[in-house]
Amino acid sequence: MVSSPEEICLHVCVTCRQAGGPDDRALRPGAILHRALIEALEQPDAPKVRVEAVECLSVCKRPCTIAVSGPGRWTYIYGDLNAETSVETILDGLRRYAATADGLVPWRERPEAFRKGVVARIPPFKTDSAA
Repeated sequence: MVSSPEEICLHVCVTCRQAGGPDDRALRPGAILHRALIEALEQPDAPKVRVEAVECLSVCKRPCTIAVSGPGRWTYIYGDLNAETSVETILDGLRRYAATADGLVPWRERPEAFRKGVVARIPPFKTDSAA
């Protein structure tokens, strides 16, 4: 079963920060990236995805971190993103992810930040008992 683009979820770690960064959660790079992505995804030409703020993706040594997932699709976790400059890269990656049936974007077709920043690739959850 192929999921629709609207079922794709972008998880953004809002607690991500550089070592020694601000304690104020609103000023942390992860929170800044989340706000920038929410704003960018409101544009008419933006990919149709659900955005969820998460408290931690446990990739603290590689902030800012996001995860992209969807039913029947591989989940990717990406780190080392820049809160100030990564929004367009993330949108490009989301468009490419949405264009696949299973979430597997060929390595050479991924934005460079996604090729270099991939932390994990997680297989789709199987719901049938034969899996």
